[in-house]
Amino acid sequence: MERTLWVLAIAALAALVFFGMRRGWLARARRQSAELPAFPTPPAEPGEEALPAETGMYVGTTKADDWQDRVAVGDIGHRANGTARLHDRGVLIERDGASALWIPAESVVDARLDHKLANKVVPGAGLVVVTWRLGDHLLDTGFRGDDKQAQTGWVEAIRALAPADDVARSEARTETTRERDSRQEEK
Repeated sequence: MERTLWVLAIAALAALVFFGMRRGWLARARRQSAELPAFPTPPAEPGEEALPAETGMYVGTTKADDWQDRVAVGDIGHRANGTARLHDRGVLIERDGASALWIPAESVVDARLDHKLANKVVPGAGLVVVTWRLGDHLLDTGFRGDDKQAQTGWVEAIRALAPADDVARSEARTETTRERDSRQEEK
């Protein structure tokens, strides 16, 4: 009888933890949906493909100033396997079991290789991270491709979509972020 009570208590505690996590996720989604404009929908004709499609994993989208502040609006916050396609009009990430994510070329600010985003850390610089504008907000969207050799080419091609002044501002912001991260790691 005592063992049954322990099992029930632990099951109740686990259920309470999952309830709290779910409630927090929904509150975040509600708060962000009031703050962020609607995400762009992919156009019927996205233009010519600039690079061959890349399979891999959509890691997530965060606010650009915090690599852990995941965007939870709709199904944008869910990791999923998928395919990234670079078109002359933008970046299309088609996700398995979730909606496609479209980043218009005019919204692209910068691209970089990084090792962390949306609470996912990978060895080396294994993520292609696109910094882009959604209304007045800067977001980072990460994709981990299966072909690690192609990632540098993806970063350069995505950077070519961004206006030159946006890339210069983004590089200055990235350097400031690196300095802040290194200070935090030293503590």
